[in-house]
Amino acid sequence: MVASRIAVPGRGLVPPGEPVLRGDDRGVLHGDGLFETMHLRNGRPWLRDAHLARLARAAAAVDLAVPAADVLVDLLDAVSAGWPAEVEGALRLVCTRGPEGGGPPTAYATLGEVPASARAARRDGVTVATLPLGVAARARAELDWLPAGIKSTSYAVSTAARRWAARTGVDDALWVSCDGYALEGPTANLVWLTGDTLCTVPAAETGILPGVTVAWLLAHAHELGLRADERLVTPAELRAADGVWLSSSVRGLVEVRTLDAVPLRRCTHTGALQSLLALP
Repeated sequence: MVASRIAVPGRGLVPPGEPVLRGDDRGVLHGDGLFETMHLRNGRPWLRDAHLARLARAAAAVDLAVPAADVLVDLLDAVSAGWPAEVEGALRLVCTRGPEGGGPPTAYATLGEVPASARAARRDGVTVATLPLGVAARARAELDWLPAGIKSTSYAVSTAARRWAARTGVDDALWVSCDGYALEGPTANLVWLTGDTLCTVPAAETGILPGVTVAWLLAHAHELGLRADERLVTPAELRAADGVWLSSSVRGLVEVRTLDAVPLRRCTHTGALQSLLALP
């Protein structure tokens, strides 16, 4: 096992036990920060520029000053330097508003091995249960004050949903709007196949997180002879689909085997889609 790492701008790698943020940091006290998680493959963060672009858009939406792109690139290089090429890594970049009493924003990066559970999910698929989110599908996007679709360190809701899934005896949850549409998982985007069309939920219309991995996948779906589309979908339509997956940076693409205890159709495209993503 490769030891986990932490790096800070201007300092490079720091000992794992050395403090990198203050106890009064707003990211800790208020969840006032952003993060991006990237899949480290062959020693390099995959889709790095797309992740940094999403971070920049989110930072602008919440008026958060983040280090310049070249500083962040140097930080990512520092934390991943010398990482064994054959070992998959989960690389997290964190930026917060800094100390509560004022001061510079906080930034750091962490790197660890991709958990065995993530690799097993790619191979074996996952069981999923729907979970009411309590808002209409388009409600969040219509609120101009709400910074929807950002990857915030305010992660209590997502963590609560994953705890609920564990208590329910399933691998993951799928949020459903009060008007009946499936939206996203706590840490993943929804992907499904209908005929020859690979679909995902429209982020701009619903306020969900615009997935970097799923965007790349749909942009390259034509390489498998598939069309791509963004549309709303109900759980009933998912149960009738030709394939259903959850997509995220570290897990890549995992097939949903059951939804609310109902077995879903096994899709012959799963292996090809994972190969398209160049997943181990």
